[in-house]
Formats: sequence, C-alpha cells, structure tokens
Amino acid sequence: MARLRAGEEAAFVEVVDNYTPAMVRLALNYVPSRAVAEEVVQETWLGVLEGIDRFEGRSSLKTWIFRILMNRAMTRGQRERRSVPFSALFDPLNEPSEPSVDPSRFLGSGDPNAGGWGVPPRRWDEIPEDRLLSRETFALIRAAIDTLPPHQREVITLRDVEGWTSVEVCNVLQVSETNQRVLLHRARTKVRR
Repeated sequence: MARLRAGEEAAFVEVVDNYTPAMVRLALNYVPSRAVAEEVVQETWLGVLEGIDRFEGRSSLKTWIFRILMNRAMTRGQRERRSVPFSALFDPLNEPSEPSVDPSRFLGSGDPNAGGWGVPPRRWDEIPEDRLLSRETFALIRAAIDTLPPHQREVITLRDVEGWTSVEVCNVLQVSETNQRVLLHRARTKVRR
C-alpha cells in the first residue's frame, strides 16, 4: 500500500495485472459488451489513482478497488440500458429447452447412489475437439450466467468464476453471509438447468 501511495509504478502495474481480468468479468455483469466493460475498468483505475491518498484502509485494497468498479459499472450500465440495440429485439435463447445431460446417464431411483453418474463424463484431454467443446461449454455457461438477476450474477461470478471467498464477496457486495449463500444457491440452480 505504501508503494502505491508513493507513486511507485511497479507496484501499480502489479496491482493492475492482478486485478484487471477479474474486474472486466465483473463489469460484464452490468454493461452490455466487453468493450464497455474494459472502458469501465480503465475509468476505475483512474479513480483509484486519484483516490489512493484518501483510502483509509477500513477494507482491503481489493475490496476498495472492486467497490469503485461496481459503482462505476452500475452507473454506466444504467446509462447503456437506456438505448436498445436492434439485435436485442430477437431472442436466440427462446428455443425449446432440452436437458443438457441425457437423463439415462444417471443412476435410477432403485440404486443406493440414485442421481449419481451411471455413466460418468469422460476426461477432457488436450485434443483440439475437446478444447473446442470446452470453449463452447464455457460460452453456454457464460450465457446462462448472463440471464440471471443482477445480484445472483454478481455472486456466482465472484465465487465460482473468480474464486473469491464468501467473506470477500460479502464485503464487496455489502450483503450478509446468509444472503450471499442464498443468492449463490439460486444462481447455481438456475445455471445447472
């Protein structure tokens, strides 16, 4: 922290490199595109530079930076939502829903391990086809997360995508531990569907 306040460039570069990817992913929960998310992150870093001397240390540096990001992203997202792109008028996800995993792959109700894998999924090796499937799966998961209500989307992104602890999530989102658990459970349930 002292290095940042002293204006040491290497310290700032280290913090930017560590936090920027996660910041872009979190900003995407509020704004419509990656380009806008990257702009919000840049604005956040400017805000951090301008306000580093006013940082009182009542929270961690990470929490403080992400709170600035969320405030800016929410403001920008509200402004961006006032205009609707033509492409948003068509819903590509409005197709008949099918289970993502064939139900016959699970053990039946008569089995002591009912609901468990009857035929477990195969390992995803470094075969090009498998890497493509992995990217497609990630895209499907990201699309499912994007359909969640804002608070659920924030919690699942921070916990499951970014790997934050529940305490860190509670501090940044300013929610109770119980509320965070409920939001995470609901988000995971909806993404699994």
